[in-house]
Amino acid sequence: MHIWVDADACPGVIKDILFRVAERLQLPLTLVANRLLRVPPSPYIRALQVPKGFDVADAEIVERVAGGDLVVTADIPLAATLIDKGAFALSPRGEFYSSENIRERLALRDFMEGMRGAGADIAGPAALSQADRQAFANQLDRFLARRRGP
Repeated sequence: MHIWVDADACPGVIKDILFRVAERLQLPLTLVANRLLRVPPSPYIRALQVPKGFDVADAEIVERVAGGDLVVTADIPLAATLIDKGAFALSPRGEFYSSENIRERLALRDFMEGMRGAGADIAGPAALSQADRQAFANQLDRFLARRRGP
């Protein structure tokens, strides 16, 4: 299993959690972004810089991901594509996207985008809280424990 990170918008505290997990469990972790990223020196952690452009990092992740891999992303359309490929998608707030909930998330996203496009003043998501960080770490730990077995 490989962990991929849609890293352009991933909060630093979430990356730090992932760095520790990759080292502790010796799991390959790749951060994909259209800007240069600094990652700790490790045989398990790498950064992949892609050209700037709309959804270029997303396309790179989709091309490289394999069934059973985990992708950390807040991008709901990307998560839907990954689920269709048999990968797992986890938001930086600790919510797993699944075949059961992704269509609802896509519909809500599209609705909110339409409202903003129509001029409604709708705020974006709140800042990442300590509870969000904890939810992410807990979900990640549970997922990895299940994947690695007893």
